[in-house]
Amino acid sequence: MYMDKVSRIFVVDDEELIRELLHDELSDEGYRVTLFADGGTALGALEHDNPDLMILDIRMPGIDGLQVLKESKQHHPDLPVVLCSAYSDYKHDFGAWSADGYFVKADHLDGLKAMVHQLLHSDSASPTSSVTH
Repeated sequence: MYMDKVSRIFVVDDEELIRELLHDELSDEGYRVTLFADGGTALGALEHDNPDLMILDIRMPGIDGLQVLKESKQHHPDLPVVLCSAYSDYKHDFGAWSADGYFVKADHLDGLKAMVHQLLHSDSASPTSSVTH
């Protein structure tokens, strides 16, 4: 019997409640989710693991999401990365331009789940540049 590969997602956010919410919502969608509380730990995991997608908070202590994005794209240029922030003004930051998607944290995650699905299951190689509220 043929089984589709389960997509693996790294979620990097310093807020535990956000990490748990994203874990629950994305796991319910059938993804295997690994959580990280900081950018340094996520970058360390990327040295030996190859997720299918990464969701990054921007404002984090230590290594922020933009630095994680930059370093992850240097070593894993094909890894889709979605920036997920409470602040929409980062979408204009030059450092955010290499992200494949930008999601403004909201009360519901339907837009983020749709973006994740599109990035993981689209036959198109073009990145998602839309901002979802």
